[in-house]
Amino acid sequence: MPRPTAAQLAYGSLTVIASTFAMLLLSQTTSGAGIAVIAVTALALGLLVAMTVPMPRRTPTVVRRSAPADRVATPLPATAPEPVREATAS
Repeated sequence: MPRPTAAQLAYGSLTVIASTFAMLLLSQTTSGAGIAVIAVTALALGLLVAMTVPMPRRTPTVVRRSAPADRVATPLPATAPEPVREATAS
C-alpha cells in the first residue's frame, strides 16, 4: 500500500476536524454515546476523503536501447562508385 501524500493527510485531517465540529454543533448532543458516534462518523468521513484525493501519477520512463555494434547502419554513398578500368598496354 502506498504511503499517503501530504495533500491526503491535510484533506483528511481537515475533514475530520470540520465535520466533528459541525456535527457536534448541529446535534447539540451531550451524551457520551452520541459524541462517540459523531467521532467515529467523522473519522470514517475523513478516511473517505483522504482516499479519494488522487495520487500523483508517475511519468512513464522511456527506455532507449542502442543498436548492437554489428547492426549499426553505415551510410551509403550518394552515387555509385565508378568501375575500375584496367590500363591496356599499347
